[in-house]
Amino acid sequence: MPRGRARRTALLTATCALAVSGAMVLSGCGGDDPDAGTNGVGKLPADRIQAKTRAAAEAASAVRLAGTVVSSGRTYRLDMRLKDAGGTGSVTSQGATFKLLRIGEELYLKADAGFWSHADGSDGAAGKLDGKYVKVPQGDPSYKKFSGFTDKDVLLDGLLTLHGTLATDGHHTDGTGTRTIRITGDKGAGGTLDVSLQGTPYPLRLVRAGDAGTLRFSDWGKNFTVEEPAKSETVDYGRQLPTS
Repeated sequence: MPRGRARRTALLTATCALAVSGAMVLSGCGGDDPDAGTNGVGKLPADRIQAKTRAAAEAASAVRLAGTVVSSGRTYRLDMRLKDAGGTGSVTSQGATFKLLRIGEELYLKADAGFWSHADGSDGAAGKLDGKYVKVPQGDPSYKKFSGFTDKDVLLDGLLTLHGTLATDGHHTDGTGTRTIRITGDKGAGGTLDVSLQGTPYPLRLVRAGDAGTLRFSDWGKNFTVEEPAKSETVDYGRQLPTS
């Protein structure tokens, strides 16, 4: 063997030995392991990954979700923080933004005069409700419609579902640099879900089937406070709330 080639071979052998002793994997010594240093879910079949990420989401005490949801032909832009005891955040639909606050079973909606004027058609009512928290009666149709946006279990159960045959779709990195494994339903037609490979396998990004919106999940397990608004900031609507 030529002397130069022998020296290169010896150098490569020594480098690989050093890499192994340092618990490293180098591409020149057999290839990178995309799951090295992760929580290991990337090695599992797609159905096991989905089961683990749903279990992690259900067990988490709190979460923040932001993005869009398309329902019944209407697009809602959400930025909500949710936990078992309630939730708070904002929803934008058809150019109007309103805030939601739920404490236990009590649900409040807060919006500006433009929202109420459009929904109610009454300038007088709009002026009364402008910038106030309006308590939504539990028997009102609006309660069921809006409370779903503030209910962690209901919202996640409805969202974290991929349709069709499940499969993995490679390793990725989200916007914060967190390594993820992506699972798909029907090669993406049934939705895609990016699951964290670092720490707990929480869902981080969901693309819903049928162009029904994209959501990002963050602040898993980070507690926050929900407080009943002051009486001076609360108005009793006194009759059925508008639903449009």
